[in-house]
Amino acid sequence: MRTLSFLILLGLGSFACGSQGEEPRTHAEGEGEHAPPSAEPGSYEDWCGEHAVPESLCTRCNPALVPAFQATGDWCAEHGLPESQCLICNPELRIERPARGS
Repeated sequence: MRTLSFLILLGLGSFACGSQGEEPRTHAEGEGEHAPPSAEPGSYEDWCGEHAVPESLCTRCNPALVPAFQATGDWCAEHGLPESQCLICNPELRIERPARGS
């Protein structure tokens, strides 16, 4: 079940940050960087520098992902983001960007 849920999240994660009809937001490397639409989920390039999570799983940039997280029970209603990304509820949580070339 978790594998299926993860695949659903990856499929939904193909949307880039930004509103429909706008160019995806991209920035120079560093803070505030967003992944290009061609980024492979789970790769170094698949990173939302603004929210420090994989871009393909960033619910703040792509609210269309929210129902998939909620359906799998991975949702922090209090803070409005996946429990697996909620550093307020889980201060020991470490979300790290994959190394280049992975």
